Amino acid sequence: MSRSLYKGPYVDEKLLKKINGKKPSDVGVVKTWARDSMISPEMVGFTFGVHNGKEHIPVLATEDMVGHRLGEFSPTTKFYRHGGKMQKELDQKKKEAEIAAAKAARGSS
Repeated sequence: MSRSLYKGPYVDEKLLKKINGKKPSDVGVVKTWARDSMISPEMVGFTFGVHNGKEHIPVLATEDMVGHRLGEFSPTTKFYRHGGKMQKELDQKKKEAEIAAAKAARGSS
């Protein structure tokens, strides 16, 4: 659900204070835990280290990101793969193809 218009967008005050009056090249990576903070036009060009619960993921704020939240660009879970019988068969075929390609390369040289 979006924030009401009369309140305006939520931007963390500490975050704005860290970048206020500075150039992106001077600051480096700005560490933050404020995943719910919205990216404002003043933040464009800065690199933020957004915390995902374990580490700080570097996020470069661009013009396309204005209006989105910082947490959208720092995933909290790591995708491993989809499982199941079908996936195992695909993985097995891929391994066999790699082995066959390696044997063909070895035999031709």
